[in-house]
Formats: sequence, structure tokens, C-alpha cells
Amino acid sequence: MRMVVRSGVVKHSLQFQTRPSSFFLSSIPKTPSLLSFRHSNSHSTGASRTTNPPSFETQLFIPPGIEAHEVDDSMVLPGSNIAVGPYAGDSRIKDVQFVKSSGRAKDCPRDDRPEFAVLGRSNVGKSSLINSLVRKKEVALTSKKPGKTQLINHFLVNKSWYLVDLPGYGFAKAPDAAKMDWSSFTKGYFLNRSTLVAVLLLIDASVPPQKIDLDCANWLGRNNIPITFVFTKCDKVKVAKGKRPDENISDFQELIRENYKQHPPWIMTSSVTGLGRDELLLHMSQLRNYWDQ
Repeated sequence: MRMVVRSGVVKHSLQFQTRPSSFFLSSIPKTPSLLSFRHSNSHSTGASRTTNPPSFETQLFIPPGIEAHEVDDSMVLPGSNIAVGPYAGDSRIKDVQFVKSSGRAKDCPRDDRPEFAVLGRSNVGKSSLINSLVRKKEVALTSKKPGKTQLINHFLVNKSWYLVDLPGYGFAKAPDAAKMDWSSFTKGYFLNRSTLVAVLLLIDASVPPQKIDLDCANWLGRNNIPITFVFTKCDKVKVAKGKRPDENISDFQELIRENYKQHPPWIMTSSVTGLGRDELLLHMSQLRNYWDQ
């Protein structure tokens, strides 16, 4: 079963008022939704690392199994818009194995295990995030040269689900031989992969919003591909004439609103400090467990 989300907006004030949305399509009876709220301080969820999230208005992602009126601040993952529901379970990674690299989408593993695809602009920190999630160095290839991942790489986690490392896009600094048309390679994977639970779209929070990231997000949305924005490099400090990560995230959110009636789930991370690692895995667990039912 492939989970595609239909969302609703609920205004978080003294009373809740719902407004339906037609952006996401769904055939499932109980669906995640979104709750409008304004971040203030970090919430306590038992996670090992927290941060103060951006102080801009956003929408809370309500996972399957709970209603918007049941959500309180203690259920919201720090540095994110994600609420924790009853499908959240053991998110520990105990074992990870490289399975195969595929040059074509049709060559990917054909079993029914659910999978999460990790996608992002070249040099966004994709491989570093994967290595951080599995707590093993060099599971995914890291390099200072953009465009090193040229194949669809499947990693089997806990012998039950896949973490998929996809080729990055926007290889501006890569040699011509390393450049590829991700629209004909990676998009074929997205459109034909029935076991895909969600795409983890990585966005570099240390730089202003990039058009190529917005274009990718909008393409995924138009094709009803479930998506979670994973903001990377949130440990970076403000540089001269630059903005802090939370300011760049806020700017990105504003631009996304132009095309998304409902904002997808998002979370702040850092592969350097471990920020958001446990919270992201918990979010993935509830999506995966719902998919598995």
C-alpha cells in the first residue's frame, strides 16, 4: 500500500476550525492532517537533543491515528512541525546492510519492504545525514566533490525497511561526465515505486532558498509524492551579510506556501551535532508502521 496524504488545516487558537484541502489525494480512511500554530520553545519528547525552532507561523503535521484536538505541545517533536501519534514505535537502528546499486529504477529491489528515499541538491549533506541516521561512518559515500552518488543505492535497515540514497541534483560544480538528467533517471523511480513511503527532501538551511529545491519540491507535490522537508546544517551560525538557519527556513516556508495549500512535515537537523536525528527516525517509524498495517 502506498500512503499519499490528504491534509486539513486547523487553526490553533481558543477553538479549532477546520478547512479541507485538495492538494493531497488519498484513498485511506484515517489520514494525517495539519494544525496551524506558532512555534515558541522546544517541547519535551524524551529526545536526546533539542533546539529552539524558528518563531514563524507554520502548520502542524498530524499523523494517522489521532485527531487535531487531541494534540498538545508535548506531542510535537522539537525543531519541527511534526506531532507524534500512536503509530510511532521503536525507531532504533540496530542493523544496516548495503543491498545493491541500481542504474535504472526497474533494477531496484523487488520485494515489498517499505522504503524512504533521501534526495537533495548536490552538497546538501545527504550522505552525512544517512551516516548519522544509521550511526555508522562511510555507509553512504561522502565527498567534497558534488555529484558522487550516481546510482540508486538501497540499504536494508533492521532487515525490514530500506533507506535509499538517490543521486543529487544541481551538479553545478561537477565535471560534465558526472552530470546527469535527474528528471529522466530519478523521476522514473518516484513515479513507479509502489513501496515508497516518503521522500526525505534535504534543504540546506545555511543558505537562502534555492530555486532548484523549490522546483523539486513542487514537482513532487504535483505528482502526489509524499514528502518530508529535512533542513540540514542547522548548526551553522550566522555569517557576514548572511542569515541564520531559522531565518532561511522561514524564507523557504513562505515560498513553499505559494504552491502548497498545506505545508508538508518538516524538521531541523545537523549531522555535526546530531540535532534532529532521533526525532526524524521517530517520524519515519510512525509513517512506516502505518504503511505496514
